[in-house]
Amino acid sequence: MASDVPHESVRVRRAEERADYDPASVNAILDEGMVAHVGTVRDGAPVVIPMYYVRDGARLLVHGAPASGVVRRSGESTPVCVTVTLLDGLVLARSSFHHSMNYRSVVVIGEAVEIRDPADKDRALDLFVERMLPGRGPTLRPTTTKELRATSVLEIPLEYASAKVRTGPPVDDEPDYALDIWAGVVPMSTIYGAPEADPRLGDDVALPANVADLTTPA
Repeated sequence: MASDVPHESVRVRRAEERADYDPASVNAILDEGMVAHVGTVRDGAPVVIPMYYVRDGARLLVHGAPASGVVRRSGESTPVCVTVTLLDGLVLARSSFHHSMNYRSVVVIGEAVEIRDPADKDRALDLFVERMLPGRGPTLRPTTTKELRATSVLEIPLEYASAKVRTGPPVDDEPDYALDIWAGVVPMSTIYGAPEADPRLGDDVALPANVADLTTPA
């Protein structure tokens, strides 16, 4: 897991004051995000694939079809770079140069290894569903053997990970603060919309409470 003394592979070099190597900070960002960009090298060329993920303790789990991108290269282990970014706001400055975004991001460097233990794989697949919607798993039909064979799960240790965070208003050149140009932050967030039922859903199938709760104001 990340520490206060970062590994050189994940040390933040630009805007170092925004770096955070505390495991709790890394975990909080990972637990809020849902899409990771997983980068590797395929046939000598860099490839980056967006993938749904879930954090399981000190490891990151991603899954996909065995014939795709990162997964098909995982016979033993595959070096990867994983990034997760959460956007919190547009930062509008008094000059184009100082426009920015408020964000929270994580970079993980490690070796992706395919999970082959059947019990661990089953548990990992349950975690993917639970992360998407708590309580959903027990309501579903059992996963078939064919579906299990068609899905690979990779684990990536969080030993080498770092976070980088930008918050606050724009940072303009001192003379520009006197200009009559609006500057500030426009907050951004992700929200759930009203559930849309599958057109083939039976009329007698009620909306589950855990789905309704996604759009219920706290």
